[in-house]
Amino acid sequence: MKNCVFAGTFDPPTVGHKYVVEKALKIFDGVTVAVMVNPEKKCLFNEEERLSLVRKLFADEARVKVRSFSGAAVDLLLEENTPFYVRGVRDAIDFDYENRNRFASERLLKDMITIYIPASRQDLHVSSTLVRNSVKFKKDYADLIPMEIIGDVNALLEEKNV
Repeated sequence: MKNCVFAGTFDPPTVGHKYVVEKALKIFDGVTVAVMVNPEKKCLFNEEERLSLVRKLFADEARVKVRSFSGAAVDLLLEENTPFYVRGVRDAIDFDYENRNRFASERLLKDMITIYIPASRQDLHVSSTLVRNSVKFKKDYADLIPMEIIGDVNALLEEKNV
């Protein structure tokens, strides 16, 4: 079986994240979706909330494993016993950023293979940052969040009084 890792903050998970996983499942037998934890990053949703959202998003897909991770991507790949690291890219800026990270990671794990999955045309603007900014400025974000979890995102935001 060939498995890959798709890691991110997922704060919150977006239609773009879902798209990347769906495309990765067309290539790989399984996808580990890793919710990355960076104590220095201020997230809207805590680790457990993000894990819960991602798990619900892929609840009907047995080939998706969801976990959290704190550390370097290369260590995550070693733990998951795969050289395949999937990254979603929206534009040239994302590609340049991801490619710089790839070069740094390959220095640490020579067998690492990075697969870039380009965003769909209609979702080039979608990002978790856009969702967080929409929440901050009280703007509609419903089309940025997968329908499977939009109710959960709204409920969490209501609990937080955001």
